[in-house]
Amino acid sequence: MAIKSKIARKRRHRRIRTRISGTAERPRLNVFRSLDHIYAQVIDDVAGKTLASASTVDKELRGKVSGKNKKEQATMVGKAIAERAKDAGVSTVLFDRGGYLYHGRVKALADGAREGGLDF
Repeated sequence: MAIKSKIARKRRHRRIRTRISGTAERPRLNVFRSLDHIYAQVIDDVAGKTLASASTVDKELRGKVSGKNKKEQATMVGKAIAERAKDAGVSTVLFDRGGYLYHGRVKALADGAREGGLDF
């Protein structure tokens, strides 16, 4: 069953990626969610560069997220990615949910990024 859900998520992500591509003016905010951690990257697909990244395994965030539930951790990662993206000169992004449903930790990360000042 787990293999089928992974294949279905990859299929959804591939379908989304045909329509979404990040540019220098409006890069893509990509989300990856594992069982224990959540990762976010701001990517310029035209140049093929990652402009900013944040995750629950970052040294800066690791101490802050310990002891919190996964939704709170995702919100903190969202705020961190917004701060790092602003430092890189990015204020608007395209949200790429990575084939995941828009609820739970993915929604919490998006809400945290919006609180941090990113527009999407």
